Amino acid sequence: MTPIKLTVSALAVLAASTSLAAARDQIQITGSSTVLPYSTIVAEAFGENFDFPTPVVEGGGSGAGRKKLCEGVGENTVDIANSSSRISQSDIDLCKANGIEEIMEVRIGYDGIVFASDVNGPDFALTPSDVYLALAAKVAKDGAIVDNAVATWAEVNAALPAQDILTLVPGTKHGTREVFDIKVIEAGCKDTGAYDLFLAAAAGADEKEKKGNASKACLELRTDGKSIDIDGDYTETLARLETDKKAVGVFGLSFYQNNTDKLKVATMSGVVPSTESIASGDYPVSRPLYFYVKKAHIGVIPGLKEYIEFFVSDDIAGPDGPLAAYGLVSDPELKATQEAVAAETPMGPLE
Repeated sequence: MTPIKLTVSALAVLAASTSLAAARDQIQITGSSTVLPYSTIVAEAFGENFDFPTPVVEGGGSGAGRKKLCEGVGENTVDIANSSSRISQSDIDLCKANGIEEIMEVRIGYDGIVFASDVNGPDFALTPSDVYLALAAKVAKDGAIVDNAVATWAEVNAALPAQDILTLVPGTKHGTREVFDIKVIEAGCKDTGAYDLFLAAAAGADEKEKKGNASKACLELRTDGKSIDIDGDYTETLARLETDKKAVGVFGLSFYQNNTDKLKVATMSGVVPSTESIASGDYPVSRPLYFYVKKAHIGVIPGLKEYIEFFVSDDIAGPDGPLAAYGLVSDPELKATQEAVAAETPMGPLE
C-alpha cells in the first residue's frame, strides 16, 4: 500500500469543562480482546504510514473499555473503545453523566464465535440445544424444570463424544459473552422448550417483564465446574485447554484460525465456521465488531480522525485488506461507514 501523508490536525481547546489544556500526541485505545489484534494491526500500519505516533492499544474487555471511554473528556481519558458487542444504554447514560454528549459508532466488520477443543481430540458437531443442555443450571425434562445433572456430552446427545463436560466460556465482562448468551444459550433454551416453562412460571408486572425474567433464567449456567468463566483473553482460554485436553473452549474465529495447529473447531448446526460461512449468513453464531470514538477528542488528539478513516478504508478493512487476511469478515456496508466517519456523524438513539 502506498504511504499516505496527511496534515496533522490543528490542536484545539475544548470547553473549560473538559479540562483539556494541551492534547496528548498519541491516540489511546482500549477494550475488546477480540478487536485487539485488528486494532493493533491498524495502529502499527498507521504509525508506519502517517506522521503521527503509533496509537497505544490495550485490551481489558468490551464492557470495561466502554466504561473507560465514558469516564469523561480530557487528556487523561481514552479516545476509542474497541467492542465486540454493541454499546448499551447504560454506557451511553454514563457518558452523558460525565459530559460526553456525542459518540461515534464505527462498525469494522464481522466475526464469529467458535467452539474448539484439542486438535487431537474427538470431533464435535454441536447445536445451541446441545450447549444449553450441557451448561444450563436448569433444563426442561418431562415438562418440568429440573436441576441439570448430566456429566458427559454423550448424555446430552448420543452423537457427541462420551467425554466429561468441561467448557471454558467468556466471562461476563467480554463482548463475546453477549453473543454466546443470546445466540447459543438463549437460542438453545428456546429450542428445548425450557424458555416456555420459565415464562409460564415467571414473575412480572407485565408480559415484557415476564419475558425478560424468563430470558434471565435461561442464561443461568451451572456452578458445579462444568462451565468455567474465563475473564482473561483467548490466550488464557487456550492455556487452560492445553492443561486439560478434554475441555471445550469458546474463541473468536480469527483466534482459532491463527491456532489451527492446536485447536479443532466444532460445527454449529451443521455449519463449519469460516469467513465465507459468516459472510453468507449461514453460520449462526456471528456478531458485528465495533469501536466507539469520543467525538470531542477529534481535532484535539493529533491524528484521531485520520486513524479512524484509515481503519475503515478499503485498503485496510476491505475484503482484500490485512484485516480480512487475519480473519475479519469485511462489512458489506463499509462504504456507508466510511461516509459516516468522514462526516463525523455521531450515533443516534439505540434501536
